[in-house]
Amino acid sequence: MSMTDLIPAADICKAIAACKDTFNHKKFFAELGLKKRSKEEVTKVFHILDADRSGFMEEGEVKLILKGFCKDGRALSDKETKDLLLAGDKDGDGKIGVEEFTALVAEC
Repeated sequence: MSMTDLIPAADICKAIAACKDTFNHKKFFAELGLKKRSKEEVTKVFHILDADRSGFMEEGEVKLILKGFCKDGRALSDKETKDLLLAGDKDGDGKIGVEEFTALVAEC
């Protein structure tokens, strides 16, 4: 399954463009329309972003989150990566699990 099976390519491009210079996860997820998606769909998005299939998005995967949506997406800066990890990592283990991800999306 690819990201465009879940989210229209036009919505992905619009969201990527909105975060061209500065990444804000709330703005990005809103542009994607993720909050309107079912928990099952958001879970599928998470599993696509979890490139190593560990059940978590570790720092390296978080850094490349935009590329997970579109190969033309940029890597997040170290600060953007840290900010997203801080926002999503509710249990303080240094990574974002599927439940943390769905909660993060729901907050937007």
